[in-house]
Amino acid sequence: MDVVAELVPKLTELPGVHAVVLGGSRAQGTEGPDSDWDFGVYYRGTFDAQALARLGHPAHVAQPGEWGRIVNGGAWMSVLGQRVDVLLRDLDQVERWWNDARDGRFDVDNVPGHLAGLPTYTTIGELAVAKVLSGELPEVEFPERLREVAELRWRWNGAFSLLFAEQYLSKGRTAAALGSLGKAAMETAHGVVASRGVWVLNEKTLIARAGLGEADEIMAGGDAETMIGRMRELLGPPEVAGLHR
Repeated sequence: MDVVAELVPKLTELPGVHAVVLGGSRAQGTEGPDSDWDFGVYYRGTFDAQALARLGHPAHVAQPGEWGRIVNGGAWMSVLGQRVDVLLRDLDQVERWWNDARDGRFDVDNVPGHLAGLPTYTTIGELAVAKVLSGELPEVEFPERLREVAELRWRWNGAFSLLFAEQYLSKGRTAAALGSLGKAAMETAHGVVASRGVWVLNEKTLIARAGLGEADEIMAGGDAETMIGRMRELLGPPEVAGLHR
């Protein structure tokens, strides 16, 4: 019995569950031999994550909201000897964010492990790439209005972070300067990818997908002042984002 056959029927039967999807690299056919299994559980109303601990598999669970608005909650599990992530998604909230995205509106949340943060439209991207295993979910596409707004907003954020990098360095705060420099690269990459109408689910390969791989080379060595100068050449001056020093 494989992981899907073992787990999905149990998830589907939990109270409040509206749909179950396969997400991550396995949904996109890009998984490797050591890839985790990622399942999204879309629910309406309330959901008690302790129900995941009672499915008969070792699990560390987090209640809705414990991992923030976007990641929400879920469980890290071991199923048939394989690593499984079960992520809870409040379908009512996701639909609200979908309506926002179509109007070009979104928030950016600070999420551990992410330099630039995650936009609320990340949850819509999950819908776009997921493989529905049970139930029904809205069909989505990358809205044209979101392309325009997200590109401008992310590029502005990137330019602002570059300015902060310079200011930190001028005061001898090198750690903050380099942190801001990496954040600027990630924010600009968000803008580039959004302008193409491509969903971003995390920052793991974001810089490379945006064609900004040179940023890794820049950050790999050299003095901080040189890094900032080269990064500005790569990402563009503040005027590109309508920001002036």
